[in-house]
Amino acid sequence: MKVVITGGGGMLGFKLAKALLARGRLTGADGKEAAITRLTLFDTAFPPALPQDPRLEAITGDIAAPGVLARVVTPDTQSIFHLASVVSSGAETDFDLGWRVNLEGGRTLLELARKCAKPPRFVFSSSVAAFGGELPEVLDDTTTPNPQTSYGAQKVCCEYLVTDYTRKGFIDGRSLRLPTIVVRPGKPNLAASSFASGVLREPLNGVVSECPVSLDTGVWLLSPGRCIESFIHAHETQSSAWGMSRVLNLPGITVPVSGMVDAMRRVAGDAAAKRVVYKPDERIQKIVAGWPVKFRTPRALAMGFKPDPDIDSVIRAYIADEGVKVA
Repeated sequence: MKVVITGGGGMLGFKLAKALLARGRLTGADGKEAAITRLTLFDTAFPPALPQDPRLEAITGDIAAPGVLARVVTPDTQSIFHLASVVSSGAETDFDLGWRVNLEGGRTLLELARKCAKPPRFVFSSSVAAFGGELPEVLDDTTTPNPQTSYGAQKVCCEYLVTDYTRKGFIDGRSLRLPTIVVRPGKPNLAASSFASGVLREPLNGVVSECPVSLDTGVWLLSPGRCIESFIHAHETQSSAWGMSRVLNLPGITVPVSGMVDAMRRVAGDAAAKRVVYKPDERIQKIVAGWPVKFRTPRALAMGFKPDPDIDSVIRAYIADEGVKVA
Protein backbone atom coordinates (compact mmCIF):
# COMPACT_ATOMS: atom_id res chain seq x y z
CA MET A 1 0.00 0.00 0.00
CA LYS A 2 1.04 3.60 -0.61
CA VAL A 3 1.09 6.11 2.26
CA VAL A 4 1.55 9.90 2.00
CA ILE A 5 2.72 12.31 4.69
CA THR A 6 2.44 16.02 3.96
CA GLY A 7 4.78 18.05 6.14
CA GLY A 8 7.05 14.99 6.04
CA GLY A 9 10.16 17.13 6.44
CA GLY A 10 8.99 18.67 9.70
CA MET A 11 9.70 17.34 13.16
CA LEU A 12 6.45 15.39 13.58
CA GLY A 13 6.23 14.30 9.95
CA PHE A 14 9.79 12.99 10.00
CA LYS A 15 9.24 11.11 13.27
CA LEU A 16 5.99 9.68 11.91
CA ALA A 17 7.77 8.52 8.76
CA LYS A 18 10.41 6.67 10.77
CA ALA A 19 7.73 5.11 12.98
CA LEU A 20 5.76 3.88 9.95
CA LEU A 21 8.86 2.45 8.28
CA ALA A 22 9.65 0.56 11.49
CA ARG A 23 6.05 -0.62 11.83
CA GLY A 24 5.89 -1.74 8.21
CA ARG A 25 2.12 -2.21 8.00
CA LEU A 26 -1.11 -0.20 8.20
CA THR A 27 -4.79 -0.79 7.64
CA GLY A 28 -5.63 0.08 4.05
CA ALA A 29 -8.63 1.73 2.45
CA ASP A 30 -10.36 -1.65 2.28
CA GLY A 31 -10.12 -2.11 6.07
CA LYS A 32 -7.50 -4.85 5.77
CA GLU A 33 -3.93 -4.64 7.07
CA ALA A 34 -1.27 -4.51 4.37
CA ALA A 35 2.45 -3.92 4.04
CA ILE A 36 3.63 -0.37 3.35
CA THR A 37 5.29 -0.60 -0.06
CA ARG A 38 5.66 3.14 -0.71
CA LEU A 39 5.93 6.02 1.77
CA THR A 40 5.88 9.41 0.05
CA LEU A 41 6.90 12.47 2.03
CA PHE A 42 5.95 15.93 0.80
CA ASP A 43 7.32 19.23 2.11
CA THR A 44 9.14 22.40 1.12
CA ALA A 45 12.42 20.98 2.45
CA PHE A 46 13.81 17.90 4.19
CA PRO A 47 16.48 17.07 6.77
CA PRO A 48 19.81 16.05 5.19
CA ALA A 49 19.76 12.54 6.65
CA LEU A 50 16.64 10.82 5.31
CA PRO A 51 16.45 7.09 6.11
CA GLN A 52 17.96 4.91 3.40
CA ASP A 53 14.92 2.80 2.63
CA PRO A 54 13.72 1.67 -0.80
CA ARG A 55 10.10 2.27 0.27
CA LEU A 56 10.75 5.98 0.92
CA GLU A 57 10.56 8.89 -1.50
CA ALA A 58 10.67 12.63 -0.77
CA ILE A 59 9.08 15.27 -3.00
CA THR A 60 9.47 19.01 -2.49
CA GLY A 61 7.02 21.67 -3.59
CA ASP A 62 4.13 24.00 -2.82
CA ILE A 63 1.11 22.23 -1.36
CA ALA A 64 -1.29 24.71 -2.96
CA ALA A 65 0.05 23.92 -6.46
CA PRO A 66 -2.14 21.11 -7.89
CA GLY A 67 0.40 20.06 -10.51
CA VAL A 68 3.04 19.37 -7.89
CA LEU A 69 0.78 17.64 -5.40
CA ALA A 70 -0.64 15.37 -8.10
CA ARG A 71 2.77 13.68 -8.20
CA VAL A 72 2.37 12.92 -4.51
CA VAL A 73 -1.22 11.72 -4.18
CA THR A 74 -1.64 9.24 -7.00
CA PRO A 75 -4.76 7.07 -7.54
CA ASP A 76 -3.19 4.13 -5.71
CA THR A 77 -2.75 6.11 -2.47
CA GLN A 78 -4.54 4.40 0.43
CA SER A 79 -3.49 6.50 3.43
CA ILE A 80 -2.77 10.21 3.92
CA PHE A 81 -1.43 11.96 7.00
CA HIS A 82 -1.90 15.71 6.47
CA LEU A 83 0.52 17.55 8.76
CA ALA A 84 1.72 20.38 6.50
CA SER A 85 0.84 23.93 7.55
CA VAL A 86 2.07 27.45 8.13
CA VAL A 87 2.39 27.56 11.92
CA SER A 88 0.39 29.83 14.23
CA SER A 89 2.51 32.97 14.49
CA GLY A 90 3.50 32.71 10.82
CA ALA A 91 -0.13 32.44 9.73
CA GLU A 92 -1.03 35.45 11.88
CA THR A 93 1.84 37.54 10.49
CA ASP A 94 1.28 36.65 6.83
CA PHE A 95 -2.49 36.46 6.40
CA ASP A 96 -2.48 35.54 2.71
CA LEU A 97 0.19 32.85 3.06
CA GLY A 98 -1.66 31.21 5.94
CA TRP A 99 -4.94 30.94 4.05
CA ARG A 100 -3.28 29.84 0.81
CA VAL A 101 -1.28 27.03 2.40
CA ASN A 102 -3.49 25.98 5.31
CA LEU A 103 -6.88 26.14 3.61
CA GLU A 104 -6.31 26.10 -0.15
CA GLY A 105 -3.54 23.54 0.24
CA GLY A 106 -5.80 21.35 2.34
CA ARG A 107 -8.60 21.62 -0.22
CA THR A 108 -6.21 20.76 -3.05
CA LEU A 109 -5.07 17.68 -1.12
CA LEU A 110 -8.64 16.58 -0.45
CA GLU A 111 -9.59 16.94 -4.12
CA LEU A 112 -6.72 14.66 -5.09
CA ALA A 113 -7.71 12.20 -2.35
CA ARG A 114 -11.19 12.21 -3.86
CA LYS A 115 -9.74 10.86 -7.10
CA CYS A 116 -8.05 7.85 -5.48
CA ALA A 117 -9.17 4.39 -6.57
CA LYS A 118 -10.56 3.75 -3.09
CA PRO A 119 -11.44 6.36 -0.41
CA PRO A 120 -8.16 6.71 1.51
CA ARG A 121 -7.88 6.94 5.27
CA PHE A 122 -7.10 10.59 5.95
CA VAL A 123 -5.64 11.80 9.26
CA PHE A 124 -5.61 15.59 9.65
CA SER A 125 -3.43 17.37 12.20
CA SER A 126 -5.62 20.12 13.68
CA SER A 127 -5.04 22.17 16.84
CA VAL A 128 -6.59 23.35 20.09
CA ALA A 129 -6.19 26.81 18.51
CA ALA A 130 -9.68 25.93 17.22
CA PHE A 131 -10.92 27.30 20.55
CA GLY A 132 -10.86 30.86 21.83
CA GLY A 133 -12.90 33.77 23.11
CA GLU A 134 -15.03 33.28 26.20
CA LEU A 135 -14.33 29.74 27.31
CA PRO A 136 -15.36 27.57 30.25
CA GLU A 137 -12.63 26.83 32.78
CA VAL A 138 -12.48 23.25 31.51
CA LEU A 139 -13.31 22.41 27.88
CA ASP A 140 -14.83 19.11 26.79
CA ASP A 141 -16.06 17.38 23.66
CA THR A 142 -19.16 19.59 23.51
CA THR A 143 -17.30 22.93 23.51
CA THR A 144 -17.94 24.86 20.28
CA PRO A 145 -14.86 25.95 18.30
CA ASN A 146 -14.43 29.73 18.23
CA PRO A 147 -10.92 30.44 16.92
CA GLN A 148 -9.43 33.85 17.64
CA THR A 149 -6.48 33.57 15.24
CA SER A 150 -6.22 33.05 11.49
CA TYR A 151 -4.35 29.80 12.14
CA GLY A 152 -7.15 28.49 14.34
CA ALA A 153 -9.76 29.51 11.78
CA GLN A 154 -7.86 27.74 9.01
CA LYS A 155 -7.66 24.56 11.06
CA VAL A 156 -11.40 24.61 11.81
CA CYS A 157 -12.22 25.16 8.13
CA CYS A 158 -10.17 22.10 7.23
CA GLU A 159 -11.86 20.07 9.96
CA TYR A 160 -15.22 20.80 8.35
CA LEU A 161 -13.86 19.88 4.92
CA VAL A 162 -12.50 16.56 6.20
CA THR A 163 -15.86 15.81 7.81
CA ASP A 164 -17.83 16.71 4.69
CA TYR A 165 -15.57 14.77 2.31
CA THR A 166 -16.00 11.81 4.66
CA ARG A 167 -19.79 12.23 4.68
CA LYS A 168 -19.77 12.16 0.88
CA GLY A 169 -17.69 8.98 0.86
CA PHE A 170 -14.66 10.59 -0.82
CA ILE A 171 -12.31 9.81 2.10
CA ASP A 172 -12.36 8.09 5.50
CA GLY A 173 -11.28 11.09 7.54
CA ARG A 174 -10.42 11.81 11.15
CA SER A 175 -9.11 15.13 12.57
CA LEU A 176 -7.01 15.37 15.73
CA ARG A 177 -6.83 18.61 17.70
CA LEU A 178 -3.28 18.54 18.99
CA PRO A 179 -2.17 20.09 22.26
CA THR A 180 1.10 22.04 22.23
CA ILE A 181 3.86 19.54 21.40
CA VAL A 182 6.65 19.55 24.00
CA VAL A 183 9.61 19.08 23.79
CA ARG A 184 10.32 19.79 20.12
CA PRO A 185 13.97 19.13 19.22
CA GLY A 186 15.96 21.40 16.93
CA LYS A 187 15.62 25.15 16.56
CA PRO A 188 12.69 27.43 17.49
CA ASN A 189 10.07 27.97 14.78
CA LEU A 190 7.48 30.68 14.11
CA ALA A 191 4.77 28.99 16.18
CA ALA A 192 3.54 31.12 19.06
CA SER A 193 3.82 27.98 21.17
CA SER A 194 7.54 27.63 20.40
CA PHE A 195 8.41 29.02 23.84
CA ALA A 196 6.95 25.91 25.51
CA SER A 197 9.69 23.75 24.04
CA GLY A 198 12.36 26.45 24.19
CA VAL A 199 11.97 26.94 27.92
CA LEU A 200 13.11 23.32 28.33
CA ARG A 201 15.16 22.50 25.24
CA GLU A 202 17.67 25.35 25.37
CA PRO A 203 18.49 25.11 29.11
CA LEU A 204 18.91 21.33 28.85
CA ASN A 205 21.45 21.98 26.08
CA GLY A 206 23.33 24.58 28.10
CA VAL A 207 21.79 27.64 26.43
CA VAL A 208 19.85 30.52 28.01
CA SER A 209 16.14 30.53 27.13
CA GLU A 210 14.26 33.83 26.94
CA CYS A 211 10.68 33.08 27.96
CA PRO A 212 8.22 35.52 26.29
CA VAL A 213 5.23 34.73 28.54
CA SER A 214 4.58 34.97 32.26
CA LEU A 215 5.61 32.01 34.38
CA ASP A 216 2.00 31.34 35.41
CA THR A 217 0.97 30.82 31.75
CA GLY A 218 -0.55 27.36 31.44
CA VAL A 219 0.00 25.00 28.51
CA TRP A 220 -2.05 21.97 27.43
CA LEU A 221 0.71 19.71 26.15
CA LEU A 222 1.62 16.37 24.66
CA SER A 223 5.03 14.84 23.95
CA PRO A 224 6.18 14.11 20.37
CA GLY A 225 6.21 10.38 21.14
CA ARG A 226 2.60 10.34 22.35
CA CYS A 227 1.61 12.49 19.36
CA ILE A 228 3.07 10.02 16.86
CA GLU A 229 1.30 7.17 18.70
CA SER A 230 -1.94 9.16 18.39
CA PHE A 231 -1.56 9.68 14.63
CA ILE A 232 -1.09 5.96 14.07
CA HIS A 233 -3.83 4.99 16.52
CA ALA A 234 -6.26 7.39 14.80
CA HIS A 235 -5.44 5.83 11.46
CA GLU A 236 -5.88 2.28 12.70
CA THR A 237 -9.15 2.88 14.54
CA GLN A 238 -12.07 1.52 12.54
CA SER A 239 -14.32 4.03 10.81
CA SER A 240 -17.33 2.87 12.82
CA ALA A 241 -15.66 3.98 16.07
CA TRP A 242 -15.73 7.61 14.91
CA GLY A 243 -19.41 7.73 14.06
CA MET A 244 -20.71 11.10 12.89
CA SER A 245 -18.06 13.12 14.73
CA ARG A 246 -14.77 13.05 12.86
CA VAL A 247 -12.97 15.53 15.11
CA LEU A 248 -11.28 14.64 18.38
CA ASN A 249 -9.61 16.63 21.16
CA LEU A 250 -6.51 14.65 22.07
CA PRO A 251 -5.77 14.08 25.77
CA GLY A 252 -2.86 15.96 27.29
CA ILE A 253 -1.65 17.43 30.57
CA THR A 254 -1.90 21.00 31.85
CA VAL A 255 1.37 22.53 33.07
CA PRO A 256 2.26 26.16 33.84
CA VAL A 257 5.62 27.45 32.64
CA SER A 258 6.74 27.57 36.27
CA GLY A 259 5.85 23.87 36.55
CA MET A 260 8.03 23.10 33.53
CA VAL A 261 10.96 24.91 35.11
CA ASP A 262 10.43 23.12 38.43
CA ALA A 263 10.31 19.74 36.65
CA MET A 264 13.49 20.57 34.75
CA ARG A 265 15.15 21.35 38.07
CA ARG A 266 14.06 17.94 39.42
CA VAL A 267 15.25 16.08 36.33
CA ALA A 268 18.36 18.05 35.33
CA GLY A 269 19.37 20.18 38.32
CA ASP A 270 19.47 23.85 39.31
CA ALA A 271 21.94 24.90 36.63
CA ALA A 272 19.50 24.06 33.83
CA ALA A 273 16.55 25.74 35.56
CA LYS A 274 18.52 28.95 36.11
CA ARG A 275 19.03 29.34 32.36
CA VAL A 276 15.39 30.41 31.94
CA VAL A 277 15.15 34.21 31.70
CA TYR A 278 11.81 36.03 31.56
CA LYS A 279 11.67 38.45 28.59
CA PRO A 280 8.04 39.43 27.93
CA ASP A 281 6.70 39.63 24.38
CA GLU A 282 3.24 41.21 24.35
CA ARG A 283 2.35 39.80 20.91
CA ILE A 284 3.13 36.19 21.89
CA GLN A 285 1.49 36.56 25.31
CA LYS A 286 -1.70 37.85 23.69
CA ILE A 287 -1.90 34.92 21.26
CA VAL A 288 -1.15 32.29 23.90
CA ALA A 289 -3.49 33.85 26.48
CA GLY A 290 -6.44 33.01 24.22
CA TRP A 291 -5.66 29.31 24.09
CA PRO A 292 -7.41 26.80 26.35
CA VAL A 293 -5.31 25.01 28.96
CA LYS A 294 -7.69 22.50 30.58
CA PHE A 295 -9.70 19.78 28.88
CA ARG A 296 -11.82 16.77 29.70
CA THR A 297 -11.37 14.20 26.93
CA PRO A 298 -13.55 11.18 27.79
CA ARG A 299 -14.22 10.28 24.16
CA ALA A 300 -10.52 10.17 23.25
CA LEU A 301 -9.68 8.16 26.35
CA ALA A 302 -12.50 5.70 25.63
CA MET A 303 -11.14 5.28 22.09
CA GLY A 304 -7.72 4.36 23.45
CA PHE A 305 -5.77 7.61 23.06
CA LYS A 306 -3.34 8.32 25.91
CA PRO A 307 -1.79 11.43 27.48
CA ASP A 308 1.69 11.60 29.00
CA PRO A 309 1.76 10.67 32.70
CA ASP A 310 3.44 13.93 33.83
CA ILE A 311 5.83 16.69 32.74
CA ASP A 312 8.83 14.94 34.33
CA SER A 313 8.24 11.98 32.01
CA VAL A 314 8.03 14.32 29.01
CA ILE A 315 11.41 15.85 29.87
CA ARG A 316 13.04 12.48 30.46
CA ALA A 317 11.66 11.18 27.15
CA TYR A 318 13.16 14.17 25.31
CA ILE A 319 16.57 13.61 26.91
CA ALA A 320 16.50 9.90 26.06
CA ASP A 321 15.03 10.19 22.54
CA GLU A 322 17.35 12.99 21.42
CA GLY A 323 20.46 11.78 23.20
CA VAL A 324 20.80 15.05 25.10
CA LYS A 325 23.89 15.43 27.29
CA VAL A 326 22.49 17.63 30.03
CA ALA A 327 24.81 20.58 30.61
